[in-house]
Amino acid sequence: MYLKRNVYERLINWKKSGIRSTLEVGGARQVGKTYLINKFADEYFNQKIYINLFELSGKQFMECYEQAVSWKPGTKRPERPLHEAFLLYEPQFQDTDDTVIIIDEIQESAEIYNRIREFTRQFKCHFIVTGSYLGRVYEPEFRYSSGDVTKLTIYTLSYEEFLQAYDEELYEDYCKVTKGNCEKDVYADLKAIYNIYCRIGGYPKVVETYLITKDEQEAQGELVKIIDTFMNESIRYFTDILDNRVFTQIFLSICRILNREKKGLAEDSISEELQKIVTKDYSSKITKAVCNRAISWLYFSGIIGFCAKITEMDILEFKPASRCYFMDLGVANYYLRLTGTDARVLAGTLNENYVYINLKKRQDFPPEITFETPAFATYKGGEIDFVAQSLKTDLRYLIEVKAGKGTAATAMKALQSGKAGKLLYLKGDTKGGKDKNVETIPIYMLEPYRF
Repeated sequence: MYLKRNVYERLINWKKSGIRSTLEVGGARQVGKTYLINKFADEYFNQKIYINLFELSGKQFMECYEQAVSWKPGTKRPERPLHEAFLLYEPQFQDTDDTVIIIDEIQESAEIYNRIREFTRQFKCHFIVTGSYLGRVYEPEFRYSSGDVTKLTIYTLSYEEFLQAYDEELYEDYCKVTKGNCEKDVYADLKAIYNIYCRIGGYPKVVETYLITKDEQEAQGELVKIIDTFMNESIRYFTDILDNRVFTQIFLSICRILNREKKGLAEDSISEELQKIVTKDYSSKITKAVCNRAISWLYFSGIIGFCAKITEMDILEFKPASRCYFMDLGVANYYLRLTGTDARVLAGTLNENYVYINLKKRQDFPPEITFETPAFATYKGGEIDFVAQSLKTDLRYLIEVKAGKGTAATAMKALQSGKAGKLLYLKGDTKGGKDKNVETIPIYMLEPYRF
């Protein structure tokens, strides 16, 4: 089953740009990186060479590479050892603009990763490197090739992508609604599918399973497999984490923090807060250092994302990593339910998590909004769900995620005090509307909204 992905256009633009750079594709495990890249390569290049450093092809290529670069002092040095390595691996290799070399799971070899600059500058062909655990390339033996790499992150399916796969006709009506020319009342249908999306998330295999079976439990079974695989594979990169339950404990602790109705965190640091909860509720054997490394690993592996705190709506009081969210709603729903979260709180937390993911994507290149991470804010004893600022207009938005007819007293205070230029309400049961500098839209219409 082919699931159309919006990011595919970015791959095409990279090839057409004419800029010589290696494309580094990141994203969590099982988000569809390998499938999309291979599909793109097959459709836009005459020759494709695929190497997976985590599999047999990687082992075979490394043998070719070692033979090509080997040299004894006093003998003539190889003129083009990297070209020779690819010729040994694939005798039909042609270094032309119509050839692409894909090196998957690049984090498995610092030696190959550190050659990215040479790939970019010495070859006519194109290179794409990718991996599910690119956080590993921040270790000392990996060198960052600044200026020679174009980065692209692939996420799990968005609501728009899920909707298009679920019901093409309804998706077309959704597009008409965004343009204001839909004659049908499709809001209830769009919300119903959004609710399904919040429960199962956007991992391609999970979505495929649901579309085939229409059974959420079957879909969740696929999600659990993905989570288990991630945890088991992650352990091999650690020397001080011997039990993958550490990750489970962190996930559950994140859920308990998200469910709190308080002004941020007592520690003003997600790592401090999580370490305190994990140690208290689960195991005193988990040290602060281990907890911090595990949190960083989850972040760089695309499983969680950090959210900053703006104290008293003062941009100078910007505190990064003060809260975290899951990068897939299915994962968020799974662990929130494990903590016994009641239905009302669950829906609210998932809605907030959905908004967080959307804002995070808008900060990828080319960015639409400011700040290094999405941010929430405190103001005069209250909290504002999110703050965003348009890079195009510099207009600052206060974003409130509300159920039913809920209001946002703190956000209104900040708006009236001139701390922002606009208040954006995101609600489930609404058709939207505007009143001066206050705008309301259905939460599932956030993706086409432009700041």
